[in-house]
Order: sequence, then structure tokens, then C-alpha cells
Amino acid sequence: EVQLVESGGGLVQAGGSLRLSCAASGFTFDDYAIGWFRQAPGKEREGVSCIRNSDGSTYYADSVKGRFTISRDNAKNTVYLQMNSLKPEDTAVYYCAAGRGTFIATMTWSTSVFYDHWGQGTQVTVSS
Repeated sequence: EVQLVESGGGLVQAGGSLRLSCAASGFTFDDYAIGWFRQAPGKEREGVSCIRNSDGSTYYADSVKGRFTISRDNAKNTVYLQMNSLKPEDTAVYYCAAGRGTFIATMTWSTSVFYDHWGQGTQVTVSS
């Protein structure tokens, strides 16, 4: 059974930090890029960051560049999203997703249709 399980969300004050984890199982982790998406109430889901499996290339939304860092530990089948300098506008449910590495690149990483497997999400709330 394919599973992606997010953890690490919570309530934090503006300027604080959180580290999200995405633990994967049930598929060949090394074949997949892992992306983080988020969805705030009343807004569409948006791509936040992604890390490729083949070369470790990383991608970030402009809104999080310089504040968020994505990394992966292939030995643990886990991807992390370190979020620093959090802002109230970062408040959302954060999802991790797995997409075949051959389909994930600069022009596609932030498009949800290219991802095959999704986690259930973890809530991040940033208070002002």
C-alpha cells in the first residue's frame, strides 16, 4: 500500500520555524520526486517546493524562496521541509506528493496533475 505521511505541523508565531516531514512507503522512493503543496482556506492548492530524485535538484515558489529548504533522506524514505521566518500567509494545510522523476522538472514541478500519490496533509498555522 502506497503511503505518504506528513508530520511536524502546528501553531507557531510569525517569525518562527517548523520542520515538516513526509515519510513514504509502498513504492520505490528513489524513482520519485517529492513535492510539497499547500492549500489555504478559500484558495487553490499551490506548489511550495520540490526535490527531484535523480539529481537532487530543488524548486521553490517565489513566495518561500530564501525561507524554506527542502531535503530528502533516501535511506529513510523521507523528505523534509524546513520552514523559517514563517508569516501568517504561510498558514495552510501542507501536503506532500510523489511524482515520477521523469515527469518532474522546472516547468512541471508545481502542477499537481504530475503527482501520483498524495498524503493526507498537516496543518500549519502562523499567528501574527
